[in-house]
Amino acid sequence: MTRIFAGALLLALAACSSGSDTQDKAPEPAALVKLAQVGSGPVEQSVTIYGAAQNDATNQRTLTAPAEAIVAHFVVAEGDPVKKGQLVAQLSPSPTTRLDIATAKAGAQSDKLAYERAKRLRADGLVSDAEVESARAAAQSSGATVASLSGRAGSLSLRAPVAGYVQTYPVAEGQLVAAGTAVATIAQAGDLRARFGIDPAIARQLARGGSIDIQRGPGLPPITAPIVSVDPVVDPATRLASLFTRIPGSAGIGAGEPLRANVTTETSGTGPSIPYAALLNEGGQPYVYTVSDDVAHRQDVTVGATDGSMVAITGGLRPGAMVVVAGGTALEDGMKVRTK
Repeated sequence: MTRIFAGALLLALAACSSGSDTQDKAPEPAALVKLAQVGSGPVEQSVTIYGAAQNDATNQRTLTAPAEAIVAHFVVAEGDPVKKGQLVAQLSPSPTTRLDIATAKAGAQSDKLAYERAKRLRADGLVSDAEVESARAAAQSSGATVASLSGRAGSLSLRAPVAGYVQTYPVAEGQLVAAGTAVATIAQAGDLRARFGIDPAIARQLARGGSIDIQRGPGLPPITAPIVSVDPVVDPATRLASLFTRIPGSAGIGAGEPLRANVTTETSGTGPSIPYAALLNEGGQPYVYTVSDDVAHRQDVTVGATDGSMVAITGGLRPGAMVVVAGGTALEDGMKVRTK
């Protein structure tokens, strides 16, 4: 009887011990994550730059004073359209110009009389042929001077050489202007150019022949415009270099309009690429978590170009691997994971 009781007690103790072990053993934790597959393909990295549209120098015409004159009045207001040949500004000869013309005419008349006299004296044998020729040349030269001065004074009605609009009057009515002074600028309808400020380090990476994407209003597609030139000289006020491009006249952009554009600074090859959300960083070392057999593994990587949503991987990953794109900050190497 004693033996039966002892055996029963041992079995009861063994059963209690087994039940306690089962209750104490907790399930291994598994972090909830979201995964994405490593892809492949080029990634373009770009920056946003700002600038303004300008009139192209080839589409501008400048009306200048042909002689010293006084600006009598402007016929067309700034910003108004003009037709080819339309009167834009009227000048009047200055007192100096009038005096020059009068003096030239008097000199021309004197030279003409001297020439006539030389011809009569030659007929009487009193002067040589050389003296007659000298008098003739002097009369011809003074006559040409009168014609030139009179012609310039007579062309003081400045007309538009092309159809367009009056961009600016750099002088004022009643002002005395010297010969060659710009009186009006006519902007011809056509292509514009744009000037953008750009970081000098980025400017050195760009070259003529590339392109930028100029953004327009909401719902309108961007304009792809060619890079005409890059000026690496830094503006002392903005600390930026300059990028110039051409805008087609059909783009509906006006001179002086502020512009925003994207310019590509780097393009990766066709190697691995991952969502930017998968990329983590520790002490300057970028890394990701890859997952295989429901276990997370830390993988250090080297990165290339990024467009803000995707990043090119130049080392450490192969296409097809699964990477963590959400929940990675709570992971540790070797941790179990679940996706739902």
